[in-house]
Amino acid sequence: MKIAIDISQIIYGTGVSVYTRKLVETLLTLDRENEYVLFAGAFRRRQEILEAFPNSKVFPIPPIAADFIWNRLHTFPIEKLIGEVDVLHTSDWSEPPSNAFKVTTVHDLYPLKFPRLVHSKILEVHKRRLYWVIKESKRIIVPSVSTKNDLVDLGVKEDIIRVIPEAPSIKKVDEEKILEIKKKYQIREDYLISIGVTPLKNTKKIIKAFHLATAGKDLKLIIAGRPSGIKIDPERNVRILGHIPQSDLAALLSGSKGLIFASLYEGYGIPILDGFTCEVPVITSNIGSMPEVAGNAAELVDPNSVNSIAEGIAKVVRGGKGLVDKGKLRVRDFSWEKTAQMTLDVYKEGQK
Repeated sequence: MKIAIDISQIIYGTGVSVYTRKLVETLLTLDRENEYVLFAGAFRRRQEILEAFPNSKVFPIPPIAADFIWNRLHTFPIEKLIGEVDVLHTSDWSEPPSNAFKVTTVHDLYPLKFPRLVHSKILEVHKRRLYWVIKESKRIIVPSVSTKNDLVDLGVKEDIIRVIPEAPSIKKVDEEKILEIKKKYQIREDYLISIGVTPLKNTKKIIKAFHLATAGKDLKLIIAGRPSGIKIDPERNVRILGHIPQSDLAALLSGSKGLIFASLYEGYGIPILDGFTCEVPVITSNIGSMPEVAGNAAELVDPNSVNSIAEGIAKVVRGGKGLVDKGKLRVRDFSWEKTAQMTLDVYKEGQK
């Protein structure tokens, strides 16, 4: 088979970026039988894509143009750019027409479920793309049963949806690396870590719960990520570090006393698995995909309740060794090799 994959999203530092990069890297290692055509649309960041995948085809089509051509007009078949292919795996931004067996990944439906938390232009892009996904995709990959159910609620036929779990994005690092990165960020005290600074990541409630649970304790809260759609005022014992490279995040997570990942909604939740693989206790939400990912290996809390999050934090601070052991067992169920093989099996459905 000749399999085309849109890798445009690898440059944006998001969960979709991690998924796309890890999936493609693993497919290229795992599958020696099929031919892969990697393509992307980029204008100023073309070189970043070529550095990651030197043999990819990068076209001068920025995201706004991709939305206009392929979501709004839905014209100009992708074959005119990349040639004939048997399978087309599209990105989460644009949906070009094609004669190939069309596969896409729907990572989550948060723009539709939380429209007030999304810029109106972004919301409209996702609505336009989803229209063509539902109309034309032969198979839709989702990372969780929760996201599958969200799609079914929108009227998508259940028999074309395939649930393919994802895997950790980072690995535990040694003590020397932890000390090096803590020194880099001037972290001297013990700390809990949270990832993401947005309304959806529930940052304000997490901060309130942290203060409630750790009053009188010499413990800090480190938050990785740039604030987006939210304003966080400076607070005692709380530090927002901004964007953190994946290699530094692995060290910060490995050196923490626990991960607080109490989002209001996730299509999956790779940071939960990252916490497990870095061997720290994880506190996460009891709704959506998060308990599905965590199994019995995390402290589950109600993300809408500051008291519930605080109780979860307090339990972990008192002693999270049992959760660490459960997490080490749980994370063995996930690997990018499994994800890639299951994805390849979906591609092969086009031959039947």
